Amino acid sequence: MADFTAPLRGDTRKKYAIVGTGGRSIFFYTAIARDYSSTSVIVGLCDVNQTRLNYANSKLESLGHSSVPTYLATDFDRMIAETKPDEVIVTTIDRTHNIYITRALDLGCNVVTEKPMTIDAPRCQSIFDAVSRNPKQRVRVTFNYRYAPHNTKVYELLHSGAIGKVTSVHFEWMLNTSHGADYFRRWHRDKRNSGGLLVHKSTHHFDLVNFWLRTRPATVYAQGDLKFYGKENAELRGVPPSAFYTRANGSEAARKDPFALHLEDHPQLKAMYLDAEHEDAYYRDQSVFGDGISIEDTMNLLVRYRNGAVLTYSLTAYAPWEGFRVSFNGTGGRLEMEVVENSYVNSGGDQAAEGSLERRTITLRKLFEKPQEIEIDDGVGAHGGGDTVLLNDLFGEPTTDEYMRAASHVDGALSILTGIAANRSIATGKVVNVDDVLRIP
Repeated sequence: MADFTAPLRGDTRKKYAIVGTGGRSIFFYTAIARDYSSTSVIVGLCDVNQTRLNYANSKLESLGHSSVPTYLATDFDRMIAETKPDEVIVTTIDRTHNIYITRALDLGCNVVTEKPMTIDAPRCQSIFDAVSRNPKQRVRVTFNYRYAPHNTKVYELLHSGAIGKVTSVHFEWMLNTSHGADYFRRWHRDKRNSGGLLVHKSTHHFDLVNFWLRTRPATVYAQGDLKFYGKENAELRGVPPSAFYTRANGSEAARKDPFALHLEDHPQLKAMYLDAEHEDAYYRDQSVFGDGISIEDTMNLLVRYRNGAVLTYSLTAYAPWEGFRVSFNGTGGRLEMEVVENSYVNSGGDQAAEGSLERRTITLRKLFEKPQEIEIDDGVGAHGGGDTVLLNDLFGEPTTDEYMRAASHVDGALSILTGIAANRSIATGKVVNVDDVLRIP
């Protein structure tokens, strides 16, 4: 058996293997190769698609990192045995996260997983079982929004008692017709893959509430529908049959569709998906007004937390702008934040553009006092400056964090349980007790 660790003998850097080399993996391997080569090194890549693996290796080489051995998904165990990573980074499609998390733990590796940690209660339970079997290993979930300076500032204000005891939260998130539409072109459009946006996307938002309030969800009531995307909705709006197409590539109708994604116009997307689809028949550019969409685009929740606070939440995936508004009511006043993000298409180009900000404001309104605009530290990089801080937390020299932003498998579970309970509520029309979905220690 080849020993790929030989060139690294005497090297004290932490060794990482990556499973899933689609768009999100670039975030991690670019950071390691470009910014953290003194502390971290990639030793192996794994995917279902060899063309995509080869592209990832070419990107590594362009960043000054040596190429690494590649393995198809069926050879995941062999990759671990031959490359001996300390940690495995999981960036596959959501429904397979649990497979690689549990297997990596059983093979003696720590895990860094992209959110959501997984998509349903049985898969979540399997991760907890694997953690119990392997008490020396740990799972980290990459909630980059926790690290954005404005979100950290909200945590600081709330925990300083600026508005007293928080009694209610209103949280509205808008995905626009660029980023939001992109979930309806990709594998996310099938709820069996992603758990829907209440699990895939809202896990960020529910985690923020858990993080801000340092509490857990108790009950969830939800409503959700597909009101904008999908063929039936387009037909109801009077879209003529000539405008429909299956995918953008090779379609004349798509040339007139502002929602179409033209892979040939995005070199990175073309290399990862269009040039690779002959291996796995995955089409990255499906019509957002086609059939086969089983996720919602309009969602509303009412959540009660263990500390008594209540959240009203909405997610719209076809808004004219991207960003969010969140307001906290407390016994001593009100805290309001608005964040407007720039538009982007996932993995369509510069990773630094993802979640970059147009503007952000935090207003503190104490009872019987004038409103106060809160100063926010400037962040550098994507997702409002959170990505840079998260990456240093993962791959840089260890530092203390008074805000306790690092997220464990428990945090990962608590964030998705709100969405999983919401999905059950949508299906049944009933209030769902979160502990009845999965009881977390």
